Amino acid sequence: MATKEHTRIAVRGPGGRGGPDDPVSDQRLWGSTPSAVARLLRPGLSRIAEQVIGEIVLRIPEYSRPADETYVKIVRLAVDEALRQFVDRIENPSRPLEADVFRTIGRGEANEGRNLDPLQTAMRLGARVAWRRLTEQAEDLGLTPQQLYDLGEAIFVYLDQLADAAAEGFDEARARAAGEMERRRHRLLNLLLSRPPASPDAIADLARTAGWRLPRTVAGVALDERCGGYRPPSLPPDVLAGLDRPDPCLIVPDPGGPGRAQTLETGLRGWKAAIGPAVPLSAAATSLRWARETLELGRRGVLSGRRGLVRCSDHMATLVVFRDEELVNALAEVRLAPLAHLRPSQQDRLAETLLAWLRHGRGAGEVAARLHVHPQTVRYRLRQLEELYGDQLSDPDIRFELEIVLRARQAVGSRPA
Repeated sequence: MATKEHTRIAVRGPGGRGGPDDPVSDQRLWGSTPSAVARLLRPGLSRIAEQVIGEIVLRIPEYSRPADETYVKIVRLAVDEALRQFVDRIENPSRPLEADVFRTIGRGEANEGRNLDPLQTAMRLGARVAWRRLTEQAEDLGLTPQQLYDLGEAIFVYLDQLADAAAEGFDEARARAAGEMERRRHRLLNLLLSRPPASPDAIADLARTAGWRLPRTVAGVALDERCGGYRPPSLPPDVLAGLDRPDPCLIVPDPGGPGRAQTLETGLRGWKAAIGPAVPLSAAATSLRWARETLELGRRGVLSGRRGLVRCSDHMATLVVFRDEELVNALAEVRLAPLAHLRPSQQDRLAETLLAWLRHGRGAGEVAARLHVHPQTVRYRLRQLEELYGDQLSDPDIRFELEIVLRARQAVGSRPA
């Protein structure tokens, strides 16, 4: 974004004295020219304006639009206004600058997608034309060499003031455009997450006005609002962010793209976050829902040891198990009932052995290696389990249900009921 410092036109009059921020010098420069000069200059302003406009249109391609009547009128208005106020300042040195026209010009430059370089060039060009005409008419205007010297310096002080006003308008327009674009992107994020899903046409229309290219796939990212709030994430420009929502989130386009994962990991450093699976655009809300469930399991310690960005795709089985914990608990009461009468320490040992046996095979040696105990200890525990469960351990459906409930209990760190 342009600033006044950046748009200051680095041209000074003959002696380089003073400057636009020196009010005493400013008053002296304007005051040294007899006010009668203003009355002598006014009748010829239109001719000077034509010369200035001709030079600008000829030499600056950005302003060469002869077929655009509106644009030609704007250029003429700017030149006429600059010359009029310049002569008014000669007549009344204390007259303040009327900056609205030049702020409007600066806003126009921003809206046209240009920087301020063409405008600065046009201003310098106009100043040279005006200075040339003044020197040609100096004798007719009755100007002494010192007065002409001061008037030349005043031209360039005035030029900086016009540049400042244009820069203000430019910055205002850029800030407004950035704010409007951010609002559109926020509306787009909300539209993508709406239920029922918005129509493809509505999404495409809003994406176009928000400058967001429609991706083939997206992924939702859930953020923990209790973490990272002091440090906004550093995100690629195509990531839609809803950081001010009660449940802060992101929509990441093409999450499987080259380097995307590493970029997100780096940008979300300091945040607890979970990313859902890549899905079609219409299923963005579903991906975010899965991401939120993953994040919640991480908060509870079910996904213990996980830091930074957690991927839902790495924990699908755990998500399935915890989608309905009441149902899993009800199943646990049934399948773990044979252990309920044992002491807590016995329950823990037998549940651990049973899960290892279900996961890693029925050989006592392999189970013992997994549990770091003697194989004879495992054989003893397995005999106990056979006595408690009987033929149930031969039923593949029951074994599957036992593994579900034992994995769930292991994840949350609780013992069998």
